[in-house]
Amino acid sequence: MHDNLDTYEWPVCRSCPRQLRQDELGRQACRCCQDRADEALRQLPGPDGLYAQLATRLTPGRGGDGPVVAVSRTPPLPLRLEPLSLMARGGVITVLQSWLIDWHELLGWRHPRWQGDLQQQLDDVVHRLRVNLEWAASSHPAFDAFLIELTTQVRQCERQITGERKERPIAVACPCGATLRITVSTPGVRCYGCSTQYARAEVFDLPLATRNAA
Repeated sequence: MHDNLDTYEWPVCRSCPRQLRQDELGRQACRCCQDRADEALRQLPGPDGLYAQLATRLTPGRGGDGPVVAVSRTPPLPLRLEPLSLMARGGVITVLQSWLIDWHELLGWRHPRWQGDLQQQLDDVVHRLRVNLEWAASSHPAFDAFLIELTTQVRQCERQITGERKERPIAVACPCGATLRITVSTPGVRCYGCSTQYARAEVFDLPLATRNAA
């Protein structure tokens, strides 16, 4: 019995390196990471949310490096491709809807249906994800990947709205030999070579990749 206790490792959250509390045992993610996901989701919907604000950043400012200028919701061409790609199919809405489909399939529910314009669909999918967030953080085996993808989308929206320059990527080396590209705000990453999931603190402990590998 004593030997078993010596080798026992207390379960940790799959989304961060924090050990699970007693009342969190059996969960995929701790409640702090669940709250992080909820906070990210709450930033997106509504007339004042990040998604709606992207429409005010579709036209360039004056000059290549000038400040972003707010415009009407139907701006003339040319359009800025970065916020447009986040707003269009394949952007934020598609990412969130793909996760909701995945959750429905795991729960054995009917395929979700989308109604309304893009803003209404965004608001709807965010609502549904938040309703089922407790289940996902407790039971979904890929909640860590969901949190990374969600926070990445939110961060990209914030950068387009504030005009913040894109973060410079950093190349780090996984022990398996793969080179991973991260930024200072990377919440975590999964290695494409060995499928190891690194939390934020862990990925910054990895050594820098050599110039040839990068």
